[in-house]
Amino acid sequence: MFTMYAIPNCDTVKKARTFLDKKKIAYEFVDFKKTPPTKEQIKRWADFMGELPANKKGTTYKKLKDEFEALTPAKKIDFMIENSSMIKRPVLEKNGKTLAIGFDEETYGGL
Repeated sequence: MFTMYAIPNCDTVKKARTFLDKKKIAYEFVDFKKTPPTKEQIKRWADFMGELPANKKGTTYKKLKDEFEALTPAKKIDFMIENSSMIKRPVLEKNGKTLAIGFDEETYGGL
């Protein structure tokens, strides 16, 4: 079973959900606003991306960039948990393994 971590009103998330729904791929949706990610999840996602999974194109990141960038790496993770809208999304996992961060039709097509 796939798990998607995201926020429901994000346009990129809507595209990813529509893609999965059309392909009839079952997934569990975890809303960051109702269930914030854990430190372990953010670290796993950072390992997958090669950097913290900050959505640098998003308005939340742009608004909080200076404050975020001034923090230590450990504090940045806590900050991302508190401000989950700044996490790049959606995060798609299967059995605790990260498969994709963000939405790319080619990547999702290989599921």
